[in-house]
Amino acid sequence: MNGVTIGQAAAFVGVTVKTVRHYHKLGLVKEPERDSSGYRRYGSAELLRLVRVRTLAAAGVPLAEVGPLLDADAALFAAALTDVERQLAERIEELIARRDMLRRLADGDRALLPDRAVALLERLSGVGLPADEVAATREGWVLARALVPEGFDDYLTHVENALDDPRFVTLIKRATEATAWEPDDPRLAELATAIADHFLANPAHLKIVTGLQARTDAAARYHLIAHYGEEQGSATARGVALVEAKLRAAGVHIPRPDTR
Repeated sequence: MNGVTIGQAAAFVGVTVKTVRHYHKLGLVKEPERDSSGYRRYGSAELLRLVRVRTLAAAGVPLAEVGPLLDADAALFAAALTDVERQLAERIEELIARRDMLRRLADGDRALLPDRAVALLERLSGVGLPADEVAATREGWVLARALVPEGFDDYLTHVENALDDPRFVTLIKRATEATAWEPDDPRLAELATAIADHFLANPAHLKIVTGLQARTDAAARYHLIAHYGEEQGSATARGVALVEAKLRAAGVHIPRPDTR
């Protein structure tokens, strides 16, 4: 008896019988003739071909390219392997990027925000903003980055600069406290005036308000960002509306809900 059965051939090569049959179907390995007993026997030539196909496939060569590769001369074979190596390198880079993304996801919102934004959120916690306010800011920034990506880096720069000003920090802490006030609290108007006056006196800080205005659908995008998380009729909503009204009265362009 010459040769081995398909099951033995598969075991010797390190694949399954189903895989060997798949190679036959694709024309990668010629199916041997049946012997007198009716069995197909795999000789050394078929086994060698199976080993080569399996090796190339395991190296990442698409099965559609294995046949021409095995039939190519030495120069074409080397060139094809170089191309396969390039493709594998690209896949490795993609997989590494996906792994890094998963690691960033495991580390909170680092997959959704750049490192400098995460550092700024830590600064907000450091100046005394409560955790729920920092969390709301984080969500708002994720939305802002998605809606106005072209302006987000500049926006972060404006926030970084503003946080160096103790007066600005005092105002945002006061605004955080105001979220617990009643909407008709007279202190809201006083705080709104103080905030608007600060922005008008510090044009660089004012860009925190005006910097995230997209070129298209400006009003819709601005209001989705600026009014994120507000409850209608709340002290926060009234306070923001008062600040916007005072800035508009001073000539600052703040999109209205019914404009583009």
